[in-house]
Amino acid sequence: MPLPRWFAERVEPTAPDAELRVSTIELFFDLVFVFTITQLTSLLVDDFTRRDGAGFTGQGTVQAVLIFGLLWWMYSGYAWLTNTVPPERAARRVLILCGMAGFLIMALAIPHTFSGSGVAFAVGYLVIVLVHGGLYLQATAAIARVVPFNLAATALVFVAAFAGSPWNYALWTAALVLIWLSPIFIGQKGFPLHPAHIVERHGLLVIIVLGESIVAIGIGATDGHPGAALIIAALLGLALTASLWWVYFGRGESGPEHALMRADVVQRTRLILGAYFYAHIPILLGIVATAAGIKKAVGHDHLGLGPAVALAGGTALFLLGDLWFRRVLGMGRTAVRVAAALLAAATVPIGLWSSAAHLGALVVLLVAMTCVETVL
Repeated sequence: MPLPRWFAERVEPTAPDAELRVSTIELFFDLVFVFTITQLTSLLVDDFTRRDGAGFTGQGTVQAVLIFGLLWWMYSGYAWLTNTVPPERAARRVLILCGMAGFLIMALAIPHTFSGSGVAFAVGYLVIVLVHGGLYLQATAAIARVVPFNLAATALVFVAAFAGSPWNYALWTAALVLIWLSPIFIGQKGFPLHPAHIVERHGLLVIIVLGESIVAIGIGATDGHPGAALIIAALLGLALTASLWWVYFGRGESGPEHALMRADVVQRTRLILGAYFYAHIPILLGIVATAAGIKKAVGHDHLGLGPAVALAGGTALFLLGDLWFRRVLGMGRTAVRVAAALLAAATVPIGLWSSAAHLGALVVLLVAMTCVETVL
């Protein structure tokens, strides 16, 4: 059966070092993805406030990590897709919008994915997998090595929707391990990428996700009057978010692109996989955890154990992820960043005493780290 002309038409080859910038529909797509991040933050906050006889259970945290792992795999797949198949034609844009619909379905299912909404999540995941594979086939047959892994992960999630605990968690973990380790079997040949587009796309995503921390400040402040204590806590939350931005972007945005351009095509794809998929996992999870901590810190005199761990651990995780990202690209210094991450993780007791002091301590730590790295 002949394929439609718009689908069968091959993508015009573009040199891997040619300029390719992020389109507006990609930014539109990212807004829907960030809604899933917002849902994960809410899942963490609910975990902090749930009482099952023993306080913080950690169940919501485990769910957030498992869900994020699957979401991030397919988001990265779409970033690679639009890098290879620019959404310039109307039909391609319509299919990208269909992928957005899949992400929206999953986002709506996130709060109850492990308690009744697992089928809806699996259906949304199947939509984005099919759209991704179909569009990618326009550019390279290499995607045929990826699709079976994506479909197998979808099947595991679907089966998990009908399994009780702990088997549903085991199936989700199996799906996550399957797709995260799939590059070992798939290889990197056949996936040439444009460095400028990848760097810009992920940089914009980090900014949008950091915006979740700003939203968390507003949500955390809704229950209180804007007195001096609330304003100070809100400003410290903003300062912490700005410090995280500085850590990621403060050394300039051209370094990663230049590092990628120096590598050959296959090595470049391998570096992008390491730096912009694996290393960005702790970066984004760190932002999610930090946003959850900020949300509880603003408007409260002190934090419970869960929010304090989220605030300190999220900052430490972000620092380690950023270090990993830069080390993959041959750009990072290890000692200062590792020391700062350890000190950030050690600030948990401060949060149990004072939320504002906890925010302030983390801001001072990040500013000091930046100054030391600048001098060195």
